[in-house]
Amino acid sequence: MAGPLLETKLHLPRGTRGLVPRQRLRERLGTGAGSTLTLASAPAGFGKTTLLTEWLATLPTDVPTAGWLSLDEADNNPALFWAYVVAALRSVAGSEVGGSALSLLESPQTPIDAVLASLINDLFALSIGVILVLDDYHVIETRDCA
Repeated sequence: MAGPLLETKLHLPRGTRGLVPRQRLRERLGTGAGSTLTLASAPAGFGKTTLLTEWLATLPTDVPTAGWLSLDEADNNPALFWAYVVAALRSVAGSEVGGSALSLLESPQTPIDAVLASLINDLFALSIGVILVLDDYHVIETRDCA
């Protein structure tokens, strides 16, 4: 991995005023929040990002804030992708998450499975639930990022 991460990719987009409320979709997201994975899928321009930011703003305070990662084509580099994922998780779960995974990413010979095992172990040890939003995940095509 080369260079610093772009911090703006880790920030929740600002909400837009004057939008049509999508209560039914927000409720569906809420029922899926206890799941391991929730996928919001629709064609470009249908408001997925807007819906997710709107839903996150309605979560009760006892639910942790979410880690956010806005993806683009450059994030198909596995070391960069996973470094961004760790940074997004750290924004909500603290700096103890992903330290070993980041160290493993520094070595080009480390298999991605080892990085993921380390990261999963850190997440399993957490006493809180974590929400991670991967915005524009459809641009990711590299197998080691999937």
